[in-house]
Amino acid sequence: MKKYLVIGKPIEHSLSPKLHNYWIKKNNINALYEKKLINEAEIKSIISNVKEKKIDGINVTVPFKKSVIPFLDQLSLEAEESQSVNTIYLQNEKVIGHNTDISGFELAIKHCKYNVNDKAAFILGAGGVVPSIIIALKKMGVSKIFLSNRTKEKAKNLKNFFHDIEILEWGNLPKANMVINATSVGLNQSDEIKLDFSKIGKNNFFYDVIYNQKETNFLKKAKNLGNRIENGKMMFIYQAHQAFTIWHKLMPELNDEIISLLDQ
Repeated sequence: MKKYLVIGKPIEHSLSPKLHNYWIKKNNINALYEKKLINEAEIKSIISNVKEKKIDGINVTVPFKKSVIPFLDQLSLEAEESQSVNTIYLQNEKVIGHNTDISGFELAIKHCKYNVNDKAAFILGAGGVVPSIIIALKKMGVSKIFLSNRTKEKAKNLKNFFHDIEILEWGNLPKANMVINATSVGLNQSDEIKLDFSKIGKNNFFYDVIYNQKETNFLKKAKNLGNRIENGKMMFIYQAHQAFTIWHKLMPELNDEIISLLDQ
């Protein structure tokens, strides 16, 4: 039986096993997908299990999307560009790190029929998924990207890779058409981003990469202010769909049943 894992910290919230095991069963594949809570010190040994063919594939979630890179043999172009890995597999005896978040985000935004072309986007956070979002936004023709993070140093590090983004002090809100929460604030129901989003105005688009709170406080607040909202469910599904296709050389079905599966 083949074995697949998603690793992260925290990991309880992850619906990856639910989705992947659904597709595994649907396609009669002899495999099992599980989630594993790890510490940074365990990354090396877990990735060596891929090399030794004890694990057939790994998904990586917060906060390890960058930390795994030194232990990989090779990066795909997407992982190289973003310096972020969310999918690991063995190919020609080499452990490859790939990034399906870039296309996952792009397809999710297109799925909800929001056109970012010539619009200004404001990203909250500077963690592992943010480079992928920046790359996707640029591909879709965004006119300006603002970014703010509570630890300013992490935001400044991103500017070394993406020179044209504008870093704002935490609490400073720009005029933007799209606001993206790429922090982990919202994984717990009580989590709240204490910023006054009314300064951004209404009739904008608020997007939260978190999918396993259907409506985070960030989204509730935005909706009450008269904005359109969307959670990260479709991004999650699209990035998983591509990881599954890479691992199993098989494109699983994407339909309403899948989407509703994650609401249960």
